[in-house]
Amino acid sequence: MHNLTRRQFLQYSSAVGAAIGTGGFAGIANAQEVLKMGVVYVSPIAEIGWTKQHSLGVDAVKAELGDKVEITVIDNIFMPQDAERVFRELAASGNRLIFGTSFSHGTPLQKVAPRFPKVAFEHCSGIVHTPNLGTFEAKYYEGCFVAGAAGAHMSKTGKIGFIGGFPIPDIVGPANALLLGAQSVNPDVTCNALFLNSWFDPGKEKEAANTLVSQGCDVICSMTDTPTGVQVAGEKGAWSIGYASDMSKFGAGKHLTAFTLDWSSDYLRAAKGVLAGDWKPEVRWDGLAAGVVKMAPYNEAIPADVVAKLKQLEADIGSGKIHPYAGELKDQDGNVKVQAGAVLSDADIRGMNWFVKGMIGKLA
Repeated sequence: MHNLTRRQFLQYSSAVGAAIGTGGFAGIANAQEVLKMGVVYVSPIAEIGWTKQHSLGVDAVKAELGDKVEITVIDNIFMPQDAERVFRELAASGNRLIFGTSFSHGTPLQKVAPRFPKVAFEHCSGIVHTPNLGTFEAKYYEGCFVAGAAGAHMSKTGKIGFIGGFPIPDIVGPANALLLGAQSVNPDVTCNALFLNSWFDPGKEKEAANTLVSQGCDVICSMTDTPTGVQVAGEKGAWSIGYASDMSKFGAGKHLTAFTLDWSSDYLRAAKGVLAGDWKPEVRWDGLAAGVVKMAPYNEAIPADVVAKLKQLEADIGSGKIHPYAGELKDQDGNVKVQAGAVLSDADIRGMNWFVKGMIGKLA
């Protein structure tokens, strides 16, 4: 597997012509023995976090398919103009399967994919599909709901805090689910939410976590690509909830759990499909039932009977018996958004741009 920095890759690819494929998408089963696969990460590969979980998906492909794949990985590609160039050069370099791993990779992929119709593109967090561009995503809100319930059981102040990278639906929805899960245990719980407008900024995240603790929040959840929120919470004696990876080693014994992400099935499904010649662009959105979302081990300080309730909650959400966005749901201003007996539609969940009642914070 080739791991290239942005600069190394752009230097390498500068000599490659911007060849443009023609014709419909076709698998490589009869074209070549080895699948060349490119993966673009939005941040550096760290010990934990969003990009780490994607790297584990790549590792799963390598472990199962071995010499059938040749993988090129480029990390720390966030800016759209850089991403477009990298995707284009990967496609022109003979890669027949290319992954983008961030919402910010969406527009670049949408521009590049039509120019290379014989290349299969997969976009994590994507919302636009074309004949050779599929998407996959996780139902973060399912894990958030369970984590919120865990937080409410352990909170003494009835105040929880949420730190998000950006106020986009992928983050706003889970923030709401965190509070709704907490309110399923204690209806009076509130949640203070802060956004960093960055996925990776330990300085801003530390400041945000300190602010939330000073506001009385004794449970803090961070949806960012660093363990900073977990670390600060532990240092301040607050409980923490991790995201993407199990962050318990950073929590000073105060890490309640984490809603972790396992993308292995998505990476393997796409790679096997291209190799077999039957890959098709799909819309995949999986959660607890499929194992894409998994709860990290619960803190031993949580009473055994509560842990049993949390595990049952996981099962009930996975089976559909409980839906995190079941009505009645009201927004911050008290307006009814989901009637009693109804549930929020998938489309509305994926486009959520409002806070539920009890959230304290602004989206603008």
